[in-house]
Amino acid sequence: MSSSSAIHCFLLLSIALFSICYFPPTSHALKIIPRSFILPIKKDPATNLFYTSLGIGTPRQDFNLAVDLIGENLWYDCNTNYNSSTYHPIACGAKRCPDVACIGCNGPYKPGCTNNTCPANAINSLAKFIFGGGLGEDLIFFSKLQVPGLLSGCIDTDGYPSFTGEDSPLNGLPKSTRGIIGLARSQLALPLQLAEANKLPAKFSLCLPSSNKQGFTNLLASGKQQHPLEVSKSVKFQTTPLIVNPVATGAVSVQGEPSKEYFIDVKSVKIDGKVVNLKPSLLSIDQKKGSGGTKISTISPFTELQSTVYKTFIKDYIKKASDRKLKRVAAVAPFEVCFDSTTIGNSVTGLVVPTIDLVLPGGVQWKILGANSMMMVKKNVACLAIVDGGTKPRMSFAKAAIVIGGHQLVDNLLEFDLASSKLSFSSSLLLHNSTCS
Repeated sequence: MSSSSAIHCFLLLSIALFSICYFPPTSHALKIIPRSFILPIKKDPATNLFYTSLGIGTPRQDFNLAVDLIGENLWYDCNTNYNSSTYHPIACGAKRCPDVACIGCNGPYKPGCTNNTCPANAINSLAKFIFGGGLGEDLIFFSKLQVPGLLSGCIDTDGYPSFTGEDSPLNGLPKSTRGIIGLARSQLALPLQLAEANKLPAKFSLCLPSSNKQGFTNLLASGKQQHPLEVSKSVKFQTTPLIVNPVATGAVSVQGEPSKEYFIDVKSVKIDGKVVNLKPSLLSIDQKKGSGGTKISTISPFTELQSTVYKTFIKDYIKKASDRKLKRVAAVAPFEVCFDSTTIGNSVTGLVVPTIDLVLPGGVQWKILGANSMMMVKKNVACLAIVDGGTKPRMSFAKAAIVIGGHQLVDNLLEFDLASSKLSFSSSLLLHNSTCS
């Protein structure tokens, strides 16, 4: 593939970087040859979040699901429209049940309403509450291929008639979605389920599109590369450790357990080559409280900086923008720093604005160029798509100093190697005349 060819937008849950095959099961256990499979991703313009589509159950029902890097499992809304004949609840106390508690139901037996069932959390960090459902297994379809035995959470929202709007389990998610596909470092997340079933290292790759366009049919694996794409050889991938926050930071966390979210060790931040004067203690993880550090999230549409970090960063950014003679205009919520786009040049990597570098161990740098730092909010107005994340976390016990959000991830190819605890990333594919869509 030439350097001008587009890389198709996808979510790849990778097991040894090949293709998936299905064999009729002799039991409800997972039966697949150790290969890989792909899911298409689209961007929702209303929420700036990302979603994919999975087929579940018999008869097959397709669900649009929000993609959540910090989500710990796959959960979906199995309301009255879903009654799969191949759904099997996991009994409380069974070997595959990670919880000792049990749930029951007073209604007619159906997926999402069973007795003596292992519980499954339905967590949406944009919602006000944490909801409970039943843990079960069913057929899951990746395009035309079906895989049995994957565990997921089934929540019957009809059982929560009073929970609507902001109180809904689906609050804040794209309107077309009916749940979440979580990709955190959790035993119930699909990458680790598939890896464990095949006794193979777990890897998955992510390439988020900048629009709601997507394609994946020409996506090919390549044994010569460390990622499952045939991309230009000029694309240089950098690698940095995925570090473990020793303190649980999720909405449902067990004391003494490490966080299941993805953290990287940002040593410093540069704007146009100048280091922002941030206290090292803010950028590092507090080993007792779990606060600080840098994590990656697709459920945060834009990068969030803890207030102290934000104020220092914004001051330096405005100075560098002024040096470039960019004209400030009135702020447009949720953004504070906006410019007259007619005073900004254009390039293959978007608007020509101050470059942001996240400096990682060993001098590795994650470069954030105009296409990932700026957002056109209306005619002739472009805003810095980085927001003040405040001091209090959302559904978490600790506040990260930096949360790298979805807008900063688009058109960047990321590979999460959970076995080696490493992240490989391309920085902007626009540098190579390629995109994720």
